[in-house]
Amino acid sequence: MKKIILIVFITFYSSLLFAAGSGGDAKTTASTGVKAATKFDIGKKWVSKAKKFEKKNKEDKAQNAYKKAIENLLKANSQSPGDPNTLNLLGFSHRKIGDYENAEIYYAMGLEIDPKHVGINEYMGELFVATNRMGEAKKRLAVLENCNCKEYNDLKQVIEGTKQSKY
Repeated sequence: MKKIILIVFITFYSSLLFAAGSGGDAKTTASTGVKAATKFDIGKKWVSKAKKFEKKNKEDKAQNAYKKAIENLLKANSQSPGDPNTLNLLGFSHRKIGDYENAEIYYAMGLEIDPKHVGINEYMGELFVATNRMGEAKKRLAVLENCNCKEYNDLKQVIEGTKQSKY
């Protein structure tokens, strides 16, 4: 039994450490040529896990995964401050654990850097809906109006009440 647990542990953490990231900033280790995952990659992976837990109605596990995402994303942000993708996921993860104040701070920081970031605009709009600030949510929707992206339609449906904010 201990061997199985050890194998699962090693497999899980190896996948986190050596996963090739979509952020494009993964570092290649000199000895192996394998791309080591950045803190951003690991944080993003925890967000993905949290979403899967939510779909299975495993809220406690989802909350813990979002907290682990935040830990890694904060480290990523300290290593490379001002990346709107990191700030977006920090805002998203804080929103998902119910910390709307910090979520809004991270979203606002991201929009300072990239005012048209589709992810931040969608998620900040969803935050505004959740906090009953429909006028502000509609402003975020207006930014997305010409993006020809699913984020526009998703936010529009959340604002209209025809879709709940899943994430």
